[in-house]
Amino acid sequence: MEETKYLKKEFQMKKIGVLMGGMSAEREISLKTGSSILDALIKKKYHAAAIDVDMNIAEALKQTGIETAFIALHGMLGEDGAIQGLLEIAKIPYTGSGLLSSAVSMNKEVSKKIFNYHGLPTPLFQAFTLQKEDIAAIREKIHIPLPFVIKPSEEGSTIGISIVKKEKEIKNALSAAFECSSEIIVEGFIQGRELTAAVLNGEALPLIEIIPKSGFYDYQSKYTTGATEYIVEPKMDKNMELTIQDLAVRAYKALNCCGAARVDFILSEQNEPCILEINTIPGMTETSLFPKAAKKAGISFESLVEKILLQATLHKNKR
Repeated sequence: MEETKYLKKEFQMKKIGVLMGGMSAEREISLKTGSSILDALIKKKYHAAAIDVDMNIAEALKQTGIETAFIALHGMLGEDGAIQGLLEIAKIPYTGSGLLSSAVSMNKEVSKKIFNYHGLPTPLFQAFTLQKEDIAAIREKIHIPLPFVIKPSEEGSTIGISIVKKEKEIKNALSAAFECSSEIIVEGFIQGRELTAAVLNGEALPLIEIIPKSGFYDYQSKYTTGATEYIVEPKMDKNMELTIQDLAVRAYKALNCCGAARVDFILSEQNEPCILEINTIPGMTETSLFPKAAKKAGISFESLVEKILLQATLHKNKR
């Protein structure tokens, strides 16, 4: 408790920049996340200001003179280690995971390989790069049986994702994914319950079940009011709940994550949990999944934001 009080005083004397917006396909979501975080910090009496990240971010960091960065960016150049690397060079402590952890977590191919190495369950997958092969050649090399999922390797918010159930759908699904990224993965489709496990500073929060009314948790289902039902602490065997939370923490640690991260799962019809991916900068509006889980654990939105802030650090330039 005394250490927390000391940290609060230390951070309350610093100028905090909330980095939001960015240049990815998730810019609008990031602006909402950043605005909610900024409001929470101000309510907690921190000296915080918004910084809309663009190509001039390095100059903006100099001009604003921020001493700590709260990263509220989603997607490419914000969640993938790019901004983290810049902050390391500028010696500005920042929230969340470090450069390498962010890059590895964002890349679905690499993160899945690490999950496999650590014995963590994840669907069967293949990875392809467009520069090396054309779509026709890739189509012939897919060995995963239908149905399967095709998605960009480094995008979030289910952008560019398709569930492929028939042969004739493969070409369009590949094209949609490659419009978002030159690297894609083809992943075995698992029918089951979609769950997400929030991890805060290495501790698992209550699970949330995601039930899209369309049957597919795509971009529209995520960000259209009323399109998806969210059940906090869904009904399931207690041992299974603890197993999924343990897998989430193990995935978080395997990728050396810090601060807040959210691990997405499918619980198959055979009652086998499978890790889909991990998000190192989850959505942070008051209605986002991570804050819902925190609220169930007795952590208010403002306190959640503060807990993430108080873990801000440099990962490479600590001197």
